[in-house]
Parts: sequence; C-alpha cells; structure tokens
Amino acid sequence: MSLIPEIREGQSLELLKELHILTRDGKLNQDTRRKLKQVYHLYNFIEPLLTEGANLIDMGAGKSYLGFILYDLFFKTKSSGHVYGIETREELVEKSRLLAERLQFKRMKFLPLSVESSMTSREVPETIDVVTALHACDTATDDAIRFGLERKAKHLVLVPCCQAEVASVLRKHKGPTLAHNVLTEVWRHPIHTREFGSHITNVLRCLQLEAHGYQVRVTELVGWEHSMKNELIVATFKDLPRRHPQERLDKLLGELGLEEMQTRFS
Repeated sequence: MSLIPEIREGQSLELLKELHILTRDGKLNQDTRRKLKQVYHLYNFIEPLLTEGANLIDMGAGKSYLGFILYDLFFKTKSSGHVYGIETREELVEKSRLLAERLQFKRMKFLPLSVESSMTSREVPETIDVVTALHACDTATDDAIRFGLERKAKHLVLVPCCQAEVASVLRKHKGPTLAHNVLTEVWRHPIHTREFGSHITNVLRCLQLEAHGYQVRVTELVGWEHSMKNELIVATFKDLPRRHPQERLDKLLGELGLEEMQTRFS
C-alpha cells in the first residue's frame, strides 16, 4: 500500500517520478496533487469502458501522462490490449518510447503522426475501443472526434481546452447580425464572445457525435477550484437515430451565423 494516501495501490512510484508528479524524494506538492487528482478522476470514467484486449488511442498525447497512468493502472495487469500515443512532436514521442521501454510497458506504442496520417496508418489498429483527448487545445478536440468517427471508435472521452475558432467566426459576423437578431446580445461583449464561443463549440460537438449514432454524456472533470478547463464529454456508439440531432445541428449553425463551419461539425 502507498505511503501517500492520494496514490492508488499498485501505482508505479517510478512512473510518477518520471512524469514529475512525484518529486525525486517521493513527495507531492500542491500543483502535482491537483494534476494527479484530475488524471485519476478521468481514469474513473475510462476504466469501465475498457475490456481485456482493448485498444486505446490517446490523440495529441503530448507527454502521455494519461496513457502511462492508464497502462499502469489497467493494462499492465492484463494479458492483452494496447495503448497508442499519437503525437506530432517527435521529441515527445521519443521520450515516451524510452520511458515505456525503461518501465517495461511493452504494449504501449508511440507514433509521430498527424490526425490525417493516423487515419490510414497501418501502425494504428483496425479496431479501436477508446479514443481519448485530454486538454486538446482548440481544434485538436475536433481532430480527435474526426479520427474517432472515421475509424468507428466504440467510445470517445474528451476534455476540450482553449477553444477559439468558433468565437472568431461569431466575432466576424457580430456587427452585421446585431441589428437583426437579438440573440447576438448573448455574445456582443468580447468576454462573452469568448465564453459563449467555447460553450457553443462543445454543444456543437455533442450534436455532431449524436448525429453519428453516439450516446453522449457531458459532466465536469473535477471541481472548478481545480481546473477551469473542466468539461468532460463521453460518447459511446449505440447506433442511435441520426436525423433529429443532425437537424438540430444544422438549425443551430444557421441561427448563430455559423454556416461556414458546417464541414467542421459534419
């Protein structure tokens, strides 16, 4: 049993040190305690979606905090199943490869691929159980969704971050529409444009997933005192009816003057 109550039983202390969650002398500080709590809380949502032999793809993996924690807590106790980290920055991919080799996490694989190339890469498995994207900035979350839809993933678990694209389109059309649509008052002030843009981005993402037959659940990752980037989207393919959410998505884009973003959320 761990001497630090926040750390789960069976968790590799060497891994937590390598990820700089634990200091070299095995202690947690306030910042790393908060980070660990976020990752553990996310694990609680992902673990029920995993089965023996599952393939998990971590898109925009960065330093692969999430992938390593998932492998350490779930996959290393199983006889099969893989974690794939997809990241364009080759130096991060190489660091993750070396760490997985040192820890003997033999069923972790790190690939220096873009979203486009990962969709057709033979190194990415045909069957994908879970796609994750943790704090994927701006359109990186949309890239993860696009990948998941293209590869027919069973589940997507998304924590979006720093969303600006929709806000920029709202801002561009704000002046001409202000006189004709009172709804524009919702995002007339710049701070409201940013906040509403971020919110509506996730609303559109949820409708997009539903329009592809997914059942969608939205909740908070952790309390607001721990993170402002706090929304968690969990989507599971159920082959649900698609017509109604697609109609709602199209109508919402039209009402908000976002028709030019139709392909982004198709």
